[in-house]
Parts: sequence; C-alpha cells; structure tokens
Amino acid sequence: MAGHSHWAGIKHKKGKADKQRSKIFSKLSKEITVAAKLGDKDPAMNPRLRSAIQAARSANMPKENIERAIDKSSVNTESNFENLRYEGFGPEKVAVIIEALTDNKNRTASSIRTIFQKAGGNLGTQGSASHNFNQLGIIKIDKKEVSDDQIFELATNAGADECKSENDFHEIQCPVSEIYNVKKELEKEITNFISTEIEWVPLNSVKISKEKNEDLVNFFELLEDNDDVQNVYSNAEFVN
Repeated sequence: MAGHSHWAGIKHKKGKADKQRSKIFSKLSKEITVAAKLGDKDPAMNPRLRSAIQAARSANMPKENIERAIDKSSVNTESNFENLRYEGFGPEKVAVIIEALTDNKNRTASSIRTIFQKAGGNLGTQGSASHNFNQLGIIKIDKKEVSDDQIFELATNAGADECKSENDFHEIQCPVSEIYNVKKELEKEITNFISTEIEWVPLNSVKISKEKNEDLVNFFELLEDNDDVQNVYSNAEFVN
C-alpha cells in the first residue's frame, strides 16, 4: 500500500509474502469497518465502502473476511478511529507522507516518531513535506477489463485529467473532489476496479543509489509494519 513510492517492487522481493499478506488484510479490514461505520453498510450507497471492498477483492481477501469486517462496524461501537496524516523526512532527506487510521493518536505519533528518529530522519509538522506532492484521485483498472483505446475515451468522457497505461493496469488521474463522480461514470462501462484511492503523487524525486537502498527500504517496512499505518508515500526513486 505504498502508493506512488518506488520502493514497493523491492519490498516484495524480500521474501515476506505471508507476513505482508496478513498485514494488508488487517489494514483493508480496518478500512472496511470504518467506512461501514461512518456511512451506509450497503456498498452501492457508500462510495468509500465500495472502494474499500474493491481493494480487498483485488488483494484476494476471502469473502467471509470482508463480510466480517462490515459486521464488525455494528459491534464495535465504542471505538472511534481517526484518519491522521504525518509528514517528515527519512534517510537521505526523502520526503515522506504517512496516512494512519487509529483509535489512539498518542500511541501512533509516538511509534512513528521513534521510527523516524532511529532511521536518522525527522518527523515534522503537517505541511513540512506535502509541498513535494500533489494529492490526486487515482483509479486503477486491470487491462483485461478494457483496451488502451477504450479506456482513454472512457476516461476523457468521465472527466478525468489524465489516463495512462502501465504493463498490467490502466491508471486514471483526476482531482480529489471529482474521484467518485469520475468513478460513477466509469462504472457504467466497467465492473471490476483494482483500486480507487486518494494518493500523494511526488512532484520531484530524490534518487537513491543502490548502496543506500537497504536502509531506506528497512525504514519504509518499519512504517508499514505499524498496525495504525494505512499508506506510506515518498518521493524516493531507486536507481539501479
């Protein structure tokens, strides 16, 4: 769930597939529960919940896990989760944005600050790193769903700003305020989506040499291993 940071591919080569799978399921379940708690439990009436379920399906989360997460929103009524954002600079002065979903912001802030300090980084205030990013609505669709030519036309008609095709998926970009309107238009022609998320896309990048890779990857993994952290974005660009 590292968004547009370029370290995700390296992370998956480190042989932690089972652990990562468990962590991802846990984070997706929490998002489903909170989305269902804050809005309608019918995905058709709740865009945030619908997007969370689509992300869970893309991660191959079992149907019963998804249903359990929705049901949990009715049971756990006393626990109030907050969406929080942390910003700072990690090793090699890489700009970092962390999105967390927590029921104890003091615990989360303390844990994240410790990770930054041990890595020689610095956790700053809101706004200290985000000026290095542009916040966009990002919709990803598997290439099996629609051709390159078709997706470009559909994205344009839906009001998207940009559409580009990667190896396995199409990526549509739009203003944050328009993401669910664009998605609603696309849903008239497309059934399955990989993800619908608001992401921080870097405006500039910090090139990281091969010799510095490991320290930075370890730093990112420690952040993502934190149960309260939902997404990590950075402007790191790993150079082979």
